[in-house]
Amino acid sequence: MARTITPQEKRVVFKNFISLSSLQGINYLLPILVLPYLIRIIGPEKFGLIAFAQAFVQYFMIMTDYGFSLSATRQIAICRANQKKVCSIFSSVMTVKIILSMLCFLMLLAIIQFIPRFRADWAVYMLSFGAVLGNTLFPVWFFQGKEKMFYIAIINIIGGIIYAVCIILLVRTPEDYLWVPLLNSAFFIVTGILGLYAAFRKFGLEFILQTYEDLHQEFKAGWSIFISIVAINAYTASRVFAVGLLTNNVLTGYYSIAEKIAGFSQAFPLDSLSQAVYPRLNKIFAKNRLRALKLMRRIQWATTFGYLVTLPIAFVAAPWIVNIICGQTYPEAVMALRLLLCAVFFVGANAFQVQFLLVCGRADLYSKLHVAAAIVGLPLIFLCIYLCSYLGAAISTIILETAIIIATTRMLKRLVAAGFPARS
Repeated sequence: MARTITPQEKRVVFKNFISLSSLQGINYLLPILVLPYLIRIIGPEKFGLIAFAQAFVQYFMIMTDYGFSLSATRQIAICRANQKKVCSIFSSVMTVKIILSMLCFLMLLAIIQFIPRFRADWAVYMLSFGAVLGNTLFPVWFFQGKEKMFYIAIINIIGGIIYAVCIILLVRTPEDYLWVPLLNSAFFIVTGILGLYAAFRKFGLEFILQTYEDLHQEFKAGWSIFISIVAINAYTASRVFAVGLLTNNVLTGYYSIAEKIAGFSQAFPLDSLSQAVYPRLNKIFAKNRLRALKLMRRIQWATTFGYLVTLPIAFVAAPWIVNIICGQTYPEAVMALRLLLCAVFFVGANAFQVQFLLVCGRADLYSKLHVAAAIVGLPLIFLCIYLCSYLGAAISTIILETAIIIATTRMLKRLVAAGFPARS
């Protein structure tokens, strides 16, 4: 009987997992490490304002990503031996992302100009937008498709350490709070530029001017995934944003603290493993569908078991965790964290199942699943926050993630029973 995964594939996936874990660790751990310092210096209110601004610009990041983190990664993984095709894909994707980032900046200017809530703290939002520019430049999707994530890990580790040191050196009083979004944007922009340099230098890329047809093809390829990502973020990134709209900066700060800690336990190292496995699963599925399915299930069960062991420990230790990070045990943050940890389990128990819909080439089902969740979830978030204040955001998350894992399991069973039919 053929092996589920060969030793060579294990080495490739493991190497990329380690690189991506380093990247994700820096992206999630550094904010957690500087969190105690920032809360002590600028206080929960200013921290809540900055968290609200970061949640706001996250929408622009979604627009500029446009699903390329999955659609372009898949294209590069499939045709990476064809250098001319790789250059064409790279050029098309980067052109589209730059155009989208320009449109996003114009949208930001209009929002600041016409909405008083944003105009009052315009500097925070303008300085936060630099993260969108840096995210546009950094071709993470290209390195993932090539299964060469070592370069982005090194760039982000060095940049992240510099960012943390600069925060400590420059943010010394509550009036220095504007340094936080400025340094965060500088980190994204510098690492984005270095990522582009590494892509061109190490892989011999050439930028090729693309025709309208080429750009239209990339828009078309990423559309279903883009809709899915917009839908996903409608009920994930919107939580902090909704808390900020319906409560105040202090409660937003408390909830944001809890979400950052829960986000770290959810994404690290799950995101790294998911991104490392995704291109490999695509290659395996193209040759042997049942082997890819078996490998996915094996990884999913191992991940679920890991969360079953670790999350109860984090639940019990929540007051201690918040105290270590914030310098005191904020009861509001502890309660929100415990609720969010329940939601984290359902996310982890479904991560590879839902990703497998894309591996099967069924981006349409992936999109429908998350659009349906957004249609139900976004009103649910606002309703729960209205009824239960900031804790409503966590309660709505538990409800949504439970429904999503049930729906995904049913979809996948039907696909397997039908022999993985292509989209009709």
